[in-house]
Amino acid sequence: MTRLAIIPARAGSKRILNKNIKSFHGKPIIAWSIEAILKSKLFDKVVVSTNSEEIAKVSTDFGAEILFKRPKNISGDHTGIIEVVRHGIKTLEKQNLKYKVIALVYATAPFLNIEDISNAVELISDSDFCVSVSKYDYPIQRALFISEDTKNIQMIDETQFERRSQDLRPSYHDAGQFVVGTYGAWNSKVPFVNSITKPIIIPNSRVQDIDTIEDWELAEQKFSMVRKRK
Repeated sequence: MTRLAIIPARAGSKRILNKNIKSFHGKPIIAWSIEAILKSKLFDKVVVSTNSEEIAKVSTDFGAEILFKRPKNISGDHTGIIEVVRHGIKTLEKQNLKYKVIALVYATAPFLNIEDISNAVELISDSDFCVSVSKYDYPIQRALFISEDTKNIQMIDETQFERRSQDLRPSYHDAGQFVVGTYGAWNSKVPFVNSITKPIIIPNSRVQDIDTIEDWELAEQKFSMVRKRK
């Protein structure tokens, strides 16, 4: 065994009811992630970590495996994704299933591209993690905030006021699609914090954080545009 894909998908989303299995362009949104990973043929197993029988049923219908049930103590709103992946790795080890490379794949990643995940698997040979990222549309060095006291708009860094935006270093954010890591890194390190983390840059047209209904609707619009281009 060499590679494992884990898709965390707990029940209990507050802002979008049943988000992980809500229909997105004709199929449960988690199905897009499952099918893309299976189609890539890069992983020995594609496992969904869930606390929900309903999500488990949908996941197996689309080809993923349910090899354990996620316990209640790591199924809450404040549980970190690293903890969920580590639980999956340790639980599978107890079943004599150990992997050199583990990919965290988000359940709400309908824009997941096989070429991107393939590039991540290739890059992992000389790094700890490989993460999907996307470039901020506007330089964050010129970001603004509203003062709680005066309600005035101010710059977070006033020293950047005179600088041209094209002279500022580009900044990136997590694209929320996948994190590929080595066995050792998942067990002892954290992406971006104390690790060697390489980027897979995803264009903004294929990135959408989905936390609210408005986000969901925008994701559907972007998805339609991507399909038309193809």
